[in-house]
Amino acid sequence: MQMGLIGLGKMGGNMRDRLKAAGHDIVGYDRNPDISDAKDLADLVSRLDAPRAVWVMVPAGDPTRDTIEQLADLLDEGDLVIDGGNSKFTDDQANADLLKQQGVEFVDCGVSGGVWGKENGYGLMCGGDEKNVERLMPIFDALRPEGPREEGWVHAGEVGAGHYAKMVHNGIEYGLMHAYAEGWELLEAKDIVKDVEGCFRAWSRGTVVRSWLLDLMVKALEETPHLEGVSEYSTDSGEGRWTLEEAINLAVPMPVLAAALFARFTSRQENSPQMQAVAALRGQFGGHEVMKFGQEPWRKEGQAEVSPAAEKKDTSGEATPGAKASEH
Repeated sequence: MQMGLIGLGKMGGNMRDRLKAAGHDIVGYDRNPDISDAKDLADLVSRLDAPRAVWVMVPAGDPTRDTIEQLADLLDEGDLVIDGGNSKFTDDQANADLLKQQGVEFVDCGVSGGVWGKENGYGLMCGGDEKNVERLMPIFDALRPEGPREEGWVHAGEVGAGHYAKMVHNGIEYGLMHAYAEGWELLEAKDIVKDVEGCFRAWSRGTVVRSWLLDLMVKALEETPHLEGVSEYSTDSGEGRWTLEEAINLAVPMPVLAAALFARFTSRQENSPQMQAVAALRGQFGGHEVMKFGQEPWRKEGQAEVSPAAEKKDTSGEATPGAKASEH
C-alpha cells in the first residue's frame, strides 16, 4: 500500500522503516531535509496516487493542527488523514470536521511501543468510521506486533476513541512505573538485600508482576547499577493530566494515577513549598522545631528520617528554592 508519512523523528522514522520492510510504498516528509523524501507537504501530496492516505506523526497540539490545516488545502475528496501522534482526544473531532469540509476522511490512532516498536511492533488503538479503518488494515497489520491482531490492535470506537484509549493506557503506565520505582527504593534501602537488580530480574518470569516495563527496569539497572547519577527530575507529556481530568469529569476514582502524576511534579522541586508550610504549621501548633536549610539532622534515633537509598539534599553554597516571595 502507498502512504505518506509526515514526521520522521524517533517514532515516525522507525515506523517508516518497519512499513518499508513490509513492502509498503512510503513517502516521508520531515523538516530535516537529510531524512525527508519530499521537499514540502505539497511535494509529498503530489507523489501520492489518489485516493491518498497520509499519516501525521508530529507533536500534539499546534504542530498537528497546523499540519492538518495545510493538508486540508492540499488533499482531495476521498483522501484520508491519520493522526498517529499523542493528540488529546478532544482535538480529533475538530480535525475531522475541518477535513470533512474538503471531503477528506479522518482516523485517529494511538500508537504505543516507543523506540522498540521498529523491532517489536506497535500497539495500535484506532478511532473512526469502519470503512476508513478497514482501508488502512494493511498498514496497521504491518505496524502491529506479530501474533493475533486483537492482541496488538483495536478499533476502539468512533473518532477520538483511539486517542482516548491511548490516554488511559498512558495513565495506567504512570501508576505501573511508580509502583516499580517504590519497590526499587525499598529494596535499595534495606541493608540485608545485596542484589537489587537480581530481585527485579527474578520477577521477570513466572510472577504476577512480570511485564515489559519490568524488563526495561532490569535493563536500566544493568546499564546504571543503583541508578547512580540519574536525576530525579521527571517530566510528563500530558496524557497523565488528561486522564486525571477525565477521571474527575466522570467521577472515576484514580488515586494511583494521581499519586504518580503528583510525584513527578514533586521531582522538579528542589525544596517543596507545601512541605515548608507543613513544617511551619508543626512549629505553630506543636512547638516542633522548625529547621532552617543546612540544620537538618537527616537521621533520628530509632527510625529512619531519610530513606537509606536516597541522597540528602545538599544546600551548601546554593540557593534552595521554595515558595516564591509574595508579590503583595
